[in-house]
Amino acid sequence: MRCGGETRAATVRNSLRIIAGEVDAGDWMLVHDAARPCISAGLLDRLLHEVLGDPVGGILAQPVADTLKRADGAGRIAETVPRAGMWGAQTPQMFHHALLLKALEQAGTDVTDEASALEALGLYPKLVESDMTNLKVTYPSDLEAAAWLLSRAAEPMT
Repeated sequence: MRCGGETRAATVRNSLRIIAGEVDAGDWMLVHDAARPCISAGLLDRLLHEVLGDPVGGILAQPVADTLKRADGAGRIAETVPRAGMWGAQTPQMFHHALLLKALEQAGTDVTDEASALEALGLYPKLVESDMTNLKVTYPSDLEAAAWLLSRAAEPMT
């Protein structure tokens, strides 16, 4: 049985189809990106606590602190984008099985995360505040930061 797809959306959709007979439509699904290995129990608890009663679902996200610049085709600043109200999406993302499957089947392959598939249905997932410890390992230098965070998480509390 192969679940993987050409895109993240296809992989999650395939996985949801495969387990459809084993779960109820209203069961919560948490989709977590393996590129975020430092998720803490505290952040996971926060997501569960804030989203369990929500009719749509939600995601961990961090308010954007940096000034945002949009680049032109020549690698120059085309404009500064206001950061007010901007959040960086993270995982896990948490939605009901049937709703998430419907959203991913209708959204196609253009979505970059599960929340954007729900948005395409006209729904508004909840933002649950996260922090920088739930970093995404994208660049080689991120590995060192992740290793440091994981080593600190393994240290006993004093």
